[in-house]
Amino acid sequence: MTHNLNTEEKELLASYDNDEWVSIADSEESSQYKLAAKNTFKKNKRVNIRISELDLELLKEKALIEGLPYQTLMSSVLHKYVTGKIA
Repeated sequence: MTHNLNTEEKELLASYDNDEWVSIADSEESSQYKLAAKNTFKKNKRVNIRISELDLELLKEKALIEGLPYQTLMSSVLHKYVTGKIA
């Protein structure tokens, strides 16, 4: 089953199999990660924008291919842009 793994994935699997991983389930660090994840995906503001009909149709098509609602795809692309993950 490991024949499709790349080198990094094989190293991670070997590390896990050798019990080299330590749980942080009860640590303060874990709580910080949970809070950061919750805040990252919090959608608490509404925005209205005007875009061309063609752009909206293309966006909906891409979202359908990705298996996402088009508004979720829009939000994801905007998030990636403002965080510098895409230019």
